[in-house]
Amino acid sequence: MKVTCFVLLLTLLTACVIVSAINKGDIIVQHNFDGITEQATWNKVLGPLVQLVTTERGSTALRTDRKQLDSPSTWVQITLPASTLRGCKIRIQAAVKAENISVPPNSWNGIKIMLHSKGSSGDTYPQQNLPQGTFDWRMADYVANVPLDTDQAILALGLEAVTGAVWFDDLNVTVYSKPRPHPPTPPAGPPYKGHNLTRLRGAMIGINLQEQDFRDFASWNANHVRWQLLWNGFPHSPADDGDIPAYETWLESALKHLDSMLSVCRQLGIHILVDLHTPPGGRNSEKECNLFKEKRFQDAFLTLWEKIARRYKDESVIWGYDLVNEPVEGTMPDTLMDWRELAIVTVQRIRAIDSQHAIIIEAAPWGGPGALANFEPLPFEKIVYSFHMYEPGEFTHQNVYNDIPPISYPGIISGQMWNKEQLRHNLNRVLNWQRDYNVHIYVGEFSAIRWAPGDSAYAYLRDNIDIFEENGWDWAYHAFREWPGWSVEHIGDKNNTQRAPVPTDRQRLLIDWFNKNEH
Repeated sequence: MKVTCFVLLLTLLTACVIVSAINKGDIIVQHNFDGITEQATWNKVLGPLVQLVTTERGSTALRTDRKQLDSPSTWVQITLPASTLRGCKIRIQAAVKAENISVPPNSWNGIKIMLHSKGSSGDTYPQQNLPQGTFDWRMADYVANVPLDTDQAILALGLEAVTGAVWFDDLNVTVYSKPRPHPPTPPAGPPYKGHNLTRLRGAMIGINLQEQDFRDFASWNANHVRWQLLWNGFPHSPADDGDIPAYETWLESALKHLDSMLSVCRQLGIHILVDLHTPPGGRNSEKECNLFKEKRFQDAFLTLWEKIARRYKDESVIWGYDLVNEPVEGTMPDTLMDWRELAIVTVQRIRAIDSQHAIIIEAAPWGGPGALANFEPLPFEKIVYSFHMYEPGEFTHQNVYNDIPPISYPGIISGQMWNKEQLRHNLNRVLNWQRDYNVHIYVGEFSAIRWAPGDSAYAYLRDNIDIFEENGWDWAYHAFREWPGWSVEHIGDKNNTQRAPVPTDRQRLLIDWFNKNEH
């Protein structure tokens, strides 16, 4: 669909409120749309579909309309000082009111309060999803990462692929956290891996695997599994209800299943990473971890890791502990620990009990390559750092949540050529970060949906694994006998849910690499 945008450039205006040494709370953009100065600023973008109007509250607001679905999407854009904000987290807040917003065709369409960051590693589009229909004034409030390689950062306000009217008022964009500090001189010697093997190569696994499943996986010569402690689903689960006793009951049952398979994995030479996929409190409607919303969930989190450490401190088949799968903080009360602070306290609690097992840390938000590149490592030894690789997501997750024309790899995806060199460039963020701190990297998940056209999924997996191996990274494919969409035992036909009678090209690819494994 053709998109027409009303563009507002405020580079000079925003630059004047940013100082050279930015601090939390510094104002990047602030508009209440009232008064002569605001009127003069916004006059250049006003028109039939974008207007400054007086509200029932007596204040002035920016109103955007879209009357027909076949008309261009309508929004305004504010250019932010990208070079100043690289590596920061910024907080975006605005009062929003809506009238008769139609049902969006995709979850990411609708009312837009979106940061679009453009950089050499790809584009990012963090936003806060807002409801359809009609609603009175409410606050939109979220935190977004500005990647380190950002060349252009644009805040978009308006309507995309829906009809209706939306009002914006009291827009504030502030610095939420500063970039990580410049790394010190890294420690000498090889980085800590938590094992003595050349490489860990394996997969994340489904939650109900039994002995025969592990024997089947061992026949591929895999030497490790990422064992997810997952309560019924992701990202949402029964943990979202906030019932801590019910959560503890579920966790004990999940650990008992793990206990029942320890001897099997030990016999087969399969090392286990214990992955807390469902943390206490689950996630809210924005998929943020409630761990960062209420103190009781942080207390439960610390207690459960003490419990797990006591349970497995002498278990040699356990490789390590992955503290939280894909943490997302969002905005937080000042009284709570952020993810790095909570991770530090958790490591201290674990190390008081278990001094041997590796502790694996993913960065917020969502554990991606860019999040890790922005992350300040913890002040401890025996830490392994992890990221998940699903970039570009338009390719890896095509037709998982939507219905779109097939997207091939290698090829042009969202206006950018994605091939092995672009993947390497994308992952160089992690490689450079690793070299800065002399730490070991574990790729905890990577995948491509099996119905990607032709041999696209195979090519994407092949190129990623080649890069992981070049960099000496341990890795786990997502996933073995979990959801069939990610299964290498299934062919590319989305409607065929039976395992293939002969190995697929993706399965053979994994087996070829697993055959290099030690145990």
